[in-house]
Parts: sequence; structure tokens; C-alpha cells
Amino acid sequence: MLSVLRVHLPSDIPIVGCELTPYVLLRRPDKTVTTDDVPESAPLDGHFLRYKWYRIQSDKKVAVCSIHPSEQATLQCLGCVKAKIPVTKSYHCSPKCFSDAWQHHRVLHDRAASAVNENGNEEEEVFGRFNSSGSGVLNTSLSGSVSSTSLTNGSAPLYPAAVTQRSGGETWFEVGRSKTYTPTADDIGHVLKFECVVVDAESKVPVGHVNTILTSRVIPAPSPSPRRLVPVNGVDVMGHLDSDGRISSSGTFTVLSYNILSDVYATSESYSYCPSWALSWPYRKQNLLREIVGYRADIVCLQEVQSDHFEEFFAPELDKHGYQALYKRKTNEVFTGGAQAIDGCATFFRRDRFSHVKKYEVEFNKAAQSLTDAMIPSNQKKSALNRLVKDNVALIVVLEAKFSNQGADNPGKRQLLCVANTHVNVHQDLKDVKLWQVHTLLKGLEKIAASADIPMLVCGDFSSIPGSAPHTLLAMGKVDPSHPDLQVDPLNILRPLSKLIHQLPLVSAYSSFARLGVGLGMEQQRRRMDPTTNEPLFTNCTRDFIGTLDYIFYTADSLTVESLLELLDEESLRKDTALPSPEWSSDHIALLAEFRCKPRIRR
Repeated sequence: MLSVLRVHLPSDIPIVGCELTPYVLLRRPDKTVTTDDVPESAPLDGHFLRYKWYRIQSDKKVAVCSIHPSEQATLQCLGCVKAKIPVTKSYHCSPKCFSDAWQHHRVLHDRAASAVNENGNEEEEVFGRFNSSGSGVLNTSLSGSVSSTSLTNGSAPLYPAAVTQRSGGETWFEVGRSKTYTPTADDIGHVLKFECVVVDAESKVPVGHVNTILTSRVIPAPSPSPRRLVPVNGVDVMGHLDSDGRISSSGTFTVLSYNILSDVYATSESYSYCPSWALSWPYRKQNLLREIVGYRADIVCLQEVQSDHFEEFFAPELDKHGYQALYKRKTNEVFTGGAQAIDGCATFFRRDRFSHVKKYEVEFNKAAQSLTDAMIPSNQKKSALNRLVKDNVALIVVLEAKFSNQGADNPGKRQLLCVANTHVNVHQDLKDVKLWQVHTLLKGLEKIAASADIPMLVCGDFSSIPGSAPHTLLAMGKVDPSHPDLQVDPLNILRPLSKLIHQLPLVSAYSSFARLGVGLGMEQQRRRMDPTTNEPLFTNCTRDFIGTLDYIFYTADSLTVESLLELLDEESLRKDTALPSPEWSSDHIALLAEFRCKPRIRR
């Protein structure tokens, strides 16, 4: 007969909005062991599995710590209550917890005070991500009340909430009837119970032992402070929002670039400081999606997107928000894992703002093969390819704008835009290969520029710090022959050095913080910039490294920067941690810029 051998949860801590799918090990009638489900619709040998979820709700009111959400709160910040800051952010588990977090916590008070304008109305956050029920902010009291409305969770049908048992001051409410359950805001602070039992398909009567497992208390999804869009021209853009909360200005569009940290790289060995539940993909994917959707960018360039996650999660989820998706998977000559574990670059764009014209795929491995065929003696080809073939790719898309270009002198002419998205993740010792890849990409973009008068954006994680040869080539159009990075070139692929140039008028978008205006928040952002390189102090922050690796470059002859997503500082990330964290689910931070197309000049 069908029997359950073992039941356990992949994570000890349930989080609001993150699916819980228990691991159920079964023994079939033929004695084989499996983890396959046996639903009522497809019984096995006259038996199937029945699942139920309960919320164990104590009469005692429970609040959880905003800093350590797995801990019960023992004190509350009254300043948060007076300032009408979301109640979940006011709780702390101990005086030391509150004291240690004060430098970061006081920012919430400052922001709450500054968010009240002269009329006493609170301004809307441009990129407020947690502003609706079930999104991570608890909008109701932590009393033990239960909604009387019908419930649905997972694949379960609608049914009324049921009190199944009450004893010793605890009430068990049935909340789900499928194997997977997604905790809601009503579950915060309460323990969940999962039941699994074998049922006779004919009589519908349970047979054998009822397997149960209890979770720890459900915690709210951590909610980082929203990041604002800061104008670089001194004009306050906060008031110009459309019905979706996006910046609405004729002729402007926003571009997001974000390395989301592929799950295959998000290991506990690499990020031991991040709690296991916050490092798990079921949690990270939902947190990343909330963040990405919250930015409401017109164009989204993501790096380190696993191919299975693109197909099964990001493409369908972002499609619901009006985005069309394009993807380029890394080639697999180097990567030895399963095909579905290979990551790549994904570019999304809003269908109501752009249409797809053309797509170019750059495979640096193919370029390496061509290079060795042309330059390397046959007896050295194998070792040369071993050095050059690193599996990296770039995705280039040409889009046509559906919005008018304000001030253009040719309103009837098509407004095209070329967007390159890449991840140059070459080992730091291979400086020649990294520079060669960037140069190869730029030469490809030059060919596109020569065929059409088209603005260009070059986005991605270049694994190159400001001042390095790749960054210098991108930003300056050439590399000084005396640059130390050029000393590493065993294959002579960078020779002659005079060829390390390009004609694209590229400028780093975030350098605008250092170059322009005195607008709202500009001084604060300048403090988060490196004055010697005019780039952010960091876009990647781990225990072992903090620095800038990500950029959004644009052609300055055809585009202007209107505003930029504010940078984070180390204080915002808390001094005792690094990325990824429960609040931020990648080891990189997102970059976002708003651009305006310059009017074309007749020649």
C-alpha cells in the first residue's frame, strides 16, 4: 500500500508571499521510493494523498522584530507610531537590537518627516514597493482575528475558513488544502501546521498514520526603504506620475540594469552571512520580482538569469505587467552543469512604450574561434582557446519608440533605440580577455551605429572597476598604452594597442550625479560617488568585496539623462551585514536612469 516515509520543509522559517512546498517521500505499493505527488485525480492502487494546512493562532497577541524577523518583539518605537511609519518597522526584539539599528532606523523618521509637504499631504514614493495588502507591510493589527471571507491558496478550491480545533488557548484554522501553501499577512506571528495522510480513493477515509510538521512563526517579507528617482537637472520630477505611479514625461523613458545573482551561484558557502531562508530561490525570486516590478522601468536589462528561471518565472510574470521578453543564454563550452542551470542576459521592454525591431546575439566564444583561426599558430590554438573561451554573451536589441520625441524636428520619423545587455564575468587574472570582450562588443555596436542614426545604451555587469582598462575604453573611447592592465597579454590579442579605440560618444549615466545641477538630493548622492572616477562608490557589496562593477552607458550626442535612481550607502545596508540580505536579494544593486532623446539635427 502507498505510505509516507518522511515529510520535511525546505526552510524552517515561513515568509509572507513565499510558497511553502513540503518534501514528501513516499513508498509505492511496488516498494519503490518516490517524491512524485499522488493526487485524488490520479490515485495509485486505490489510494491518494490528502494535504491540509492550518494556522495555529494563540489568544496572545504576537509581534515580530523588524530587524530579526524570526524573533518575537519585546519593545516598540513610539516615534514610528507618531510618524505613521508602518507598524512592522517599529518592533524590536531587545534594547540592544534597537540601539544597534538606530543609525539606520532614524532614517525612517527623517523620511517620514520630509514626506509631509506644506499642505500636510504625504508624497507618494516613486518606487515604493510595499504599498498594498499582502505585499510585506502589515496593515492590520496583530490581534488573532480571522477574516470571514472565503479563502483560496495554491490550487485549492474556494471554501470558508474553518475552526477545526480549540484547546489550551489555541485555535487551529484550516487555511489550505493543497500541497503548496503561500503564507499571507493574516499568518504573521503564527505557527503553521502541515498534514499529509494516505486516503482510500473509494471511501475517502484516511488510512495509516497522519504525518504532521510544524513551522516556526510566519514572518513578514522584509521591506527595504524605497529608492527615489533623483533629478539631475534641478527639476523636481516627483509630482509627474501617471496612473501607474511611473514618471510621465513626453519623450522620456527609463532603463534598469540589474545583476540578480543566479541561484546556482547563491550558495551558503559564498554567502554564509545571509540567512538560509533569505538565500533560498523561492524567497529570492519573489523579492526580486517585487523590486523589479516596483521600479516600473520601460526597459529592463537583467544579468545572471538562469534559463529555467527565465522561461518558468520571469518571462511569464513580467508578461503580466506588460513586458515583452528577449533572452540570450550563455554558451556552454565551459559550464559543466545541467543546461537549465546556465544563466544569461534577459532584456524586457514595455509593449505600450516600445516595439521590437531587431535582435543581435553576441557570442564571445565564436569571436574567440575566429580570432585564433586568424592570428594563432596551429600548435598554440588549443591553449589560446582555453584562455579565450569563457562562455560570455551579449544581447543587443533594437526597439522603436511608441511615444513622441518632444522637441524633435522630424516628428514623423521613426525613433529607434539600440540597447546592449551583457555580463563580462571573466576572472580578474584574465585582464586581456576581459578587455578583448568589451572591445569586441563595442566594435559590433559601431557597425550598428554606422548603419543607422540611432541612440545607444550599453548596460550590464562588466566585472570591471572604474579606471580599469575595460571601463576606460567604454568611457574614454581609448586606453592609454601605459595602462597597467595592458601588461597582461600573452596571446598578443590587444596588439597593436592603437586598435583599442571606438568612436561611440559613450558616457556613464551615473556620472551625471557628479557633473550636473544642485537638484533635490544631489549633494547626498555626490557623497555616494567616487570623486576621482565620477562613478558610484559601489554597485556590488559582499563580505569580501565592495566596489562598482555595473554601469549604464549612453551615447551623449543623442540622449540626455533626466534623473537617476538614488544610490545606496553602506549605512543603508547596515554595517554588520553585506549583500545579499533578507531585504536585498542580490549581491549587486539595481541601477536605473531616465533618458530623453535629443532632437535630431538636420545635416
